[in-house]
Amino acid sequence: MNALSVFNVAKSVKDENLFSDVNFGLEIGEHLGIIGKNGAGKSTFLKLLAGQLEPDEGEITINNSCRVAFLEQDVRFPENCDLAGFLRLSQDPHVRMLCDYENGDHTLMDRIEALGIWDIETRYRRYLSELGVDRPLDTKMAVLSGGMQKKAAIARILAIEPNILLLDEPTNHLDIPAIEWLETQLSSSTANTGTGAFTIILVTHDRYFLDSICTKIMEIDRRQAYFYEGGYTKFLEGREERINALQKEQDRLATILRRELEWLHRGPKARTGKDSGRKQRIQEMLGQQTRAEEETRAFSSISRRMGKKILELKGIGMSRGGRQILKDFNLEFVKGQRFGVIGENGSGKSTLLEIMTGNLQPESGEVDTGVNTVFGYYDQTSINLPLDKTPLEFLSDISELIVLSADYVVTPARFLELFGFPSSFHRLPIRVLSGGERRRLYLLSTLVRNPNFLVLDEPTNDLDIDTLRRLEQYILDFNGCVISVSHDRAFLDRTCTELIVMPEARRFEGSYSDYHEEQLRLKAAPKIDDQKKTLQTTRVRERQKKGPSFKEKREFEELSSTIEALETEQKELEAFFSSGEADITGEKQRRYKEIAETLESSYIRWEELAELMS
Repeated sequence: MNALSVFNVAKSVKDENLFSDVNFGLEIGEHLGIIGKNGAGKSTFLKLLAGQLEPDEGEITINNSCRVAFLEQDVRFPENCDLAGFLRLSQDPHVRMLCDYENGDHTLMDRIEALGIWDIETRYRRYLSELGVDRPLDTKMAVLSGGMQKKAAIARILAIEPNILLLDEPTNHLDIPAIEWLETQLSSSTANTGTGAFTIILVTHDRYFLDSICTKIMEIDRRQAYFYEGGYTKFLEGREERINALQKEQDRLATILRRELEWLHRGPKARTGKDSGRKQRIQEMLGQQTRAEEETRAFSSISRRMGKKILELKGIGMSRGGRQILKDFNLEFVKGQRFGVIGENGSGKSTLLEIMTGNLQPESGEVDTGVNTVFGYYDQTSINLPLDKTPLEFLSDISELIVLSADYVVTPARFLELFGFPSSFHRLPIRVLSGGERRRLYLLSTLVRNPNFLVLDEPTNDLDIDTLRRLEQYILDFNGCVISVSHDRAFLDRTCTELIVMPEARRFEGSYSDYHEEQLRLKAAPKIDDQKKTLQTTRVRERQKKGPSFKEKREFEELSSTIEALETEQKELEAFFSSGEADITGEKQRRYKEIAETLESSYIRWEELAELMS
């Protein structure tokens, strides 16, 4: 069944065309991911689908039987709103009906019963609990962290069981367990409550999330929409083919233009009136010329020289809110290390960074920082930018030239372009930039100071995928130390070789994918053991019903004798070892180990047979 149709849709904001001629349709159960650079119009497109904005041209049609739920990027609520009131802020028709009943319209009771609307709050409570928001419904939203507020917003849209989900950066501010939980809820096109398939349209920079959830990708690039079947991996393959085809077309145009321009420059005699059409075609081809792909040259910064001692954490202890976050924590950095810090919201990840950089004193232990260590600390909660200055003025005040490598020195203007700020943004006051653009500018100001130790707290929030790839390349080429708190699994995989897992502050050597595989194995191990025990018990019970066979009786007798002989030999060897005599060849030590292993398996078999005999 068709869920929605988009026909020739176009939209401009502040006289700037975002996209035009967008056409597609989605069936119930299809999942579409929208990709594009910051400012391309991704969030605007979701607002068009949600009915918050009207298209300048074209038409959006949504199936009358479908209910739409929109998860906006920012969580909004009035002052003094609690968790219960937050649910009732939803504009979903079923929630509005429930509110009308609570306000005195009891004629709605039969419809509410028939539609199962009473269950919305029950589902809301359940989703809150599964997401780790174990708070009473009278808890004020304002006292919750940003991550908790986002979880409440997710619980609300899932609780109303819509047919169409519109999700704008759903993973922002979520910890990795919550992201993986949400993936599980959405990866199947069937709601876990059994109400049927639903359609998803989402904007996210989380590449693993896109690959897990999406059946289609829409890319907004240079005001045009391009569509690809499959998830993010298929999108990369399709985009490469598109870029290669575009480059070939550009090469063909360049060849034709070179010849035509040579003709155009020969002189007035060659340009008669009858060639006016040819000159017009030259102008059209000039207009068609574009760069198939912006420059993506890999670059790194020339960092300051590091000393022999970089940073040592010795016996660090720290508590927050009466809870122990770090206990006798030790860590010594060497040049080139790249750590990722992972853990649930509130597990102490940011606290660890604050202690490392000297912004927070630990309750016990010592932080020993090398004399040549210079931190570049990106703190997601303390962005303080000069709002009246332009981005170009702001970076120019830090450095007139930015050295990215031995042979690559750029101006602040070029550095802004490399991180997704086109020239049209350079002279705008910072106050008109969006929150995401300000965070990106703050990140750049951290990088241009030429630190030799990068400390990054959630650097990927609100970055588009193109900028993310550039940041990842920057970190890979960085010759100092890096430690990053992040929930972006693809970012962790690309940039980190070791992890610190909070709250236990456990050190793990390997990528996030390695860590995730380890966790899956650990979870699976008890299940396998339980299955083995169950199978073993079942076999014993079946044999007990039949009684032991002649062969099993004989095996039991022989095994008892074998165990007795092995135990005697084991005691003799123990007596030999305690006498102090030397075992030069090690033969007795090997025999002792062999006996211990044989006895262990023999005891297990003896117990099985003993149960049969009873």
